[in-house]
Amino acid sequence: MAKEIKELTSRKESFSQWYQDLVLKADLAENSAVRGCMVIKPYGYAIWEKMQQQLDKMFKDTGHVNAYFPLFIPKSFLSKEAAHVEGFVKECAVVTHYRLKNSPDGKGVVVDPEARLEEELIVRPTSETIIWNTYKNWIQSYRDLPVLCNQWANVVRWEMRTRLFLRTAEFLWQEGHTAHATREEAEEEARKMLDVYATFAEKFMAVPVIKGVKSANERFAGAVETFAIEALMQDGKALQAGTSHFLGQNFAKAFDVTFATKEGTQEYVWATSWGVSTRLMGALIMTHSDDNGLVLPPALAPYQVVIVPIYRNDEQLAKIDEKVHGIIEKLKALGISVKYDNADNKKPGWKFAEYELKGVPVRLAMGGRDLENNTIEVARRDTLTKETISCDGIEMYIQKLLVDIQENIFNKAIDFRAKHTISVDTYEEFKEKIEDGGFILAHWDGTPETEEKIKNETKATIRCIPLEGDETPGKCMVTGKPSVKRVVFARAY
Repeated sequence: MAKEIKELTSRKESFSQWYQDLVLKADLAENSAVRGCMVIKPYGYAIWEKMQQQLDKMFKDTGHVNAYFPLFIPKSFLSKEAAHVEGFVKECAVVTHYRLKNSPDGKGVVVDPEARLEEELIVRPTSETIIWNTYKNWIQSYRDLPVLCNQWANVVRWEMRTRLFLRTAEFLWQEGHTAHATREEAEEEARKMLDVYATFAEKFMAVPVIKGVKSANERFAGAVETFAIEALMQDGKALQAGTSHFLGQNFAKAFDVTFATKEGTQEYVWATSWGVSTRLMGALIMTHSDDNGLVLPPALAPYQVVIVPIYRNDEQLAKIDEKVHGIIEKLKALGISVKYDNADNKKPGWKFAEYELKGVPVRLAMGGRDLENNTIEVARRDTLTKETISCDGIEMYIQKLLVDIQENIFNKAIDFRAKHTISVDTYEEFKEKIEDGGFILAHWDGTPETEEKIKNETKATIRCIPLEGDETPGKCMVTGKPSVKRVVFARAY
């Protein structure tokens, strides 16, 4: 049965099927009765909660506060910012009626045709419009600025092709929406939140990212500038892991949000919005996991250590229980989360397989001989190595080990990205190398026409124009026209 738990399609055989197998078998999520929507299971939600808690702390540390805005948006609001509505019009779910009634044939219920809404409501695909309509009432003077709000919520974008966590019709996220007195302050905010996302991805998710600016074609609908963090998955595809948008005065003008300056003039407010979603779960899985299951960074694991007793009888179990509880107290005193699995409904071999599949960073096992020798077996999930050590000082050993594991999986991901990042100078070489996957750094002439040509012919997109790195000018690989610097291309999720 232990083998049965772990039977996953290998990444080499089919990365897509491996991912699907892993999400289901590790009890992260499953498809629901609603097409395109998912059920996030307790273990998967526990990881998301860890992400939420850390990000929420980082937002509050940078001066932001949480609020909540309506799920429903009047249709007329989406008509007020032309570029914005154009970007979302094909993905909107629309509420047209407010009441059901019993079916005339007595079989269930039907929509009451008499209960049509005067104005249709859009189930929020994003909240800029409803929030800026609200900010109009909050902001009158420079004294009311800045407004630094975030909300944790769900959104609906009617996706036709869905994949658990990566692309679903409904997903969970946070969206920050800020209002500022000056352009400089708003631009600084957008960059600051990009840095927050990058720090979170690298320090807590152990996922290395490239910070950059999106091209005009890839920019958020209604934004003046979109900043993004881009990560590389093990199949060589890129994943946009977070975005931060400088919205200029577009939404302030659309909703007539002005403020009295210190000099007494009236000015439009400057805006940003920024967000990450449960798509981060997909990034976590596809960056670190292997053919044995999940590999979780200790910083985000629901429990960092699991302890499994191996015993012959109840008397021996009682002695192991007593010993283990002392270890648990020491670990918890250091802030280490622990699960002790002494349930008798599964054999140790099954438990080992299950916790390996679920990516628990450290597994401890104690048997009768360990009890006699004051030792315990320590297994690392990242390297699949085991060793037997003394129980004396075990808590300090585990604390250091968790730090080592966090660093190791980050360094492994850094090495993978370095190995799969190349520079090319010709379009022919680009078309050849893009088939291998990975990030390709190449010169581009800055035109949407050339960008579209590359996308149509190779399925690769400009992931971002890096904010850091090589600033050497050159010639566009397609047209030969001048290029300011190399940009990052990849095929992407």
